[in-house]
Order: sequence, then structure tokens, then C-alpha cells
Amino acid sequence: MVEIGCGIGRITRVLAARAERVIAVDVSDTMLGLAQDLSPDLANVDWVLGDGSTLAAVPDSSADGCFSFVTFQHIPDPELTFSYIREMGRVLRPGGWAAFQLSTSPTPGSRPALATRLRLAALALLRRGPRGQTHPAWVGSTVEVDDLRAAAAEAGLEIRRLVGAGTLFSLVHAVRVGPAPD
Repeated sequence: MVEIGCGIGRITRVLAARAERVIAVDVSDTMLGLAQDLSPDLANVDWVLGDGSTLAAVPDSSADGCFSFVTFQHIPDPELTFSYIREMGRVLRPGGWAAFQLSTSPTPGSRPALATRLRLAALALLRRGPRGQTHPAWVGSTVEVDDLRAAAAEAGLEIRRLVGAGTLFSLVHAVRVGPAPD
């Protein structure tokens, strides 16, 4: 199992209880450090620092499943999301599955109203809320459904189900049916 955007390992712990091996990838070494500290007994998890666009540490056709939740919606460039989709096709075995969430909203996340920005900033200063929620990298990007389907097909993935098309929380289930990209 490959998890893209594992953060502090909340979902990783669930995956590790169900999979023989989990490769948990994140672009933040700080998050990976916290994940390891919070999950010291997970002997079947490899914590991997990613490069932000590939799954370079994962061999071709080596995974039964790929999972990502609340990660792709924060990537500021849709091409990076498509890169990860192609990488899922590369690392999945034939018949392997991918389940992931992304934004297919017709408009990217918008900047919150001034009152909301001030409230979020105050909570962050008081350490009662996350920082950076209005930063463009947090707001992220959206992808067109047709472009999503094309990237999946290019990766040898067949989208079997797309729930919530046109929303921030579009859920995708895909299966590798064709050869992985070269």
C-alpha cells in the first residue's frame, strides 16, 4: 500500500493495521518526524520523504493499492496532481486500485472574507488553530474532470467511480487495467 500525503500518520495507522506493508510518503520531513513519533510500533511502515511530484522511492508495479486524502486539493499546480496520478499507474500492479480525493470544483478555492481571515490569523497566533490557511499553497488548485480522466488513462488507470464531481471533495476509485507509463 502506498499513501500519498501521509501527514502525521492518522490514516497510515489504519492502513498499517490492514496491509502487509505501507509506504507512507509526505513532502514535509517535519510531518514525517511527527508521524514516526506518534506511531513508534508500526514496523510495517516505511516513512518516505517525497519530492512533491513523484513516487520515486516506490518500484514499478509493486503496490496493490494507492491512497490519498486531503492532499491533492492543496497542491497549487494541477500538473503536479496529474504527475502523482501517472505515478500511481506506474507503481500499481495490474488489477491494483487507487482511491484518492481532489478538487474538481469549477473554481479554485477562494480567499476567505476579511473577518474569516482575521479570525483564522488570531487563532493561529494564539496556537488554537493552524497557520497559513489563506496561503495559495493551502488553497491549492482544481482539475478538470476531462483532464483527470485523460491523465488516468495515460497512466493505465480506469476510473471506476467518481463521486462529487464539480466539488472540492471529489472522490476517485480507479483500477490499473493497462500497462504502466514508460
